[in-house]
Amino acid sequence: MRFSVDAHAIGCHLTGNEVYIRNLLTYFARLDRDNEFIAYLSKQHAASEVPARFQTVQVSANPFRRLGFDIPVRLRRDRPGLLHVQYTGPISANVPLVVSVHDVSFLEHPQYFTRFRATQLRVTVRRTVEAAACVLTPSEFSRHAILRHYSIDPDKVVVVPNAASPVFRPVERHIARNMVQRKFDLGGAPFVLMVGDLQPRKNQLGLLRAFESVIAAHPHLRHQLVFVGKETWYSKEVHRAVRRSPVSDRVRFTGFVDDQDLVYFYGACDLFVFPSFYEGFGIPILEAMACARAVTCSNVTAMPEVADGAAILFDPHSTDRMARAISDILVDAELRARLERLGAQRAAQFSWEQSARRTLQVYYDVAGAEYNTEKSRAILKARASS
Repeated sequence: MRFSVDAHAIGCHLTGNEVYIRNLLTYFARLDRDNEFIAYLSKQHAASEVPARFQTVQVSANPFRRLGFDIPVRLRRDRPGLLHVQYTGPISANVPLVVSVHDVSFLEHPQYFTRFRATQLRVTVRRTVEAAACVLTPSEFSRHAILRHYSIDPDKVVVVPNAASPVFRPVERHIARNMVQRKFDLGGAPFVLMVGDLQPRKNQLGLLRAFESVIAAHPHLRHQLVFVGKETWYSKEVHRAVRRSPVSDRVRFTGFVDDQDLVYFYGACDLFVFPSFYEGFGIPILEAMACARAVTCSNVTAMPEVADGAAILFDPHSTDRMARAISDILVDAELRARLERLGAQRAAQFSWEQSARRTLQVYYDVAGAEYNTEKSRAILKARASS
């Protein structure tokens, strides 16, 4: 059997979308040795990030050409049992579709997008979801949101949680700080970390205001605030706010950071804060927890579902409540240590191996074949012992 995957996100620094498809492909290779996989890529260097035995095919980086011409042509040529896409499928497809819809924020909060992007997603995702044989989503929150907005059979919306990549692991804080200092020159002060593209939905401005309140109430704290994330159309607004801030000398921006460096940022921080207004899952929460770092995050959308008692939650619209959560953790070493332990335990409950296995089961169901779960487990066991 042959499965095709639209993996154009690999190499494009599309954060969550890229993390998702890259990890699935990695674990498909470990779990399934019997079938062919074809990855459609848009970046020349992306093939090195795909398992060696998978076929890779170059398609256009232009979404209109990729979805309107390149992938439809490849599907007629490759004849796979199905095509797996994220959000938007090709204009025409002669095979069953599996679509991953991580959230529907473009419907529920279109103000977080440019007008063109919100309109594009509203039209193309509806077309794809209605045509798909199965819709994958990472949380019960997102499943309920999808069913609110689309009149589709509830049985075809399947929850398959995300996870933290294996690269995210505990690192001694002094080792992590030395690595971050040497490569990114952040200075030697302790810091509070936030990871996410600079965009309205991620609420960097709310975190900046809360951090100002924390420093004003606890002037003895030496902490910096570090924003790790790709610059976007919204970056000017964030940088302008920082320049006007009374703590501007304590705020640092790193731009996009790959996983090999990001693990050291998590390891070096005293606290990870995720103040997003809307998430279909929130992978950075698990990444920080997997690195055994204390987490505080928003109490809305899917984030409480992911954190599940292993983080301090706050209202992202309340500067006071966010500031209180941050200061409580920074000044209370015992609370911080407890959150670090709870977070590591919570992150261990998720794995990309498990997510890939459940996704393969969906592939087999859609393609009308039987997935041998015991065989995939035996393959992993043999690989681990070799």
